[in-house]
Amino acid sequence: MRSRDALLATVLILGAAACVTQTSSSRPPERPTVGFGHPISEADVAPWNIDIRTTDGRGLPSGRGSVAQGKVVYEAKCIACHGPEAKGGAMYGTMVGGIGSFKTNSRVVTPGSMYPYAPILFDYVRRSMPMDRPLSMTADEVYAVSAYILHLNGLVPADAVLDQATLPKVQMPNRDGFMLDDRPDTRAVRCMRGCK
Repeated sequence: MRSRDALLATVLILGAAACVTQTSSSRPPERPTVGFGHPISEADVAPWNIDIRTTDGRGLPSGRGSVAQGKVVYEAKCIACHGPEAKGGAMYGTMVGGIGSFKTNSRVVTPGSMYPYAPILFDYVRRSMPMDRPLSMTADEVYAVSAYILHLNGLVPADAVLDQATLPKVQMPNRDGFMLDDRPDTRAVRCMRGCK
């Protein structure tokens, strides 16, 4: 009998404790203060927000560069990897020629043969070059190197000056060379019941 009374008393005490706990925890806890970080502002994001819409150049920065200036920058910052006149160097193949080769099985991948829009060249050079110091060139230097490479590919004249207005107007030979691939990107058979 005593064990039954003890068991009943224990159940009642635990039940009462559970009710108290339930009542006190039914309020949502206050949000903890973590103590690090701060709200991000547009100024915080600006140095990283460098995307360019390649079809029309929206997002290109202010600045300008000529073919002649581009040759100087190229010889100072690019020639070690890409070789004289961008014809290939110690690390990389040519960046000149190959125009029209994408219609053959012997493709030569260069900015002139592959890129459908000239702002792609600017965007790639700015983000990635020089390989050991990406994002280190000024907008003027990137416009100049872009002008020089486009000139070597026969796409702009020797006196060309590129900026945010003129670069998107450069007609790239492969502009219409890409086809939309609207095939499904998976081969899975949809199955909702009795799948194997």
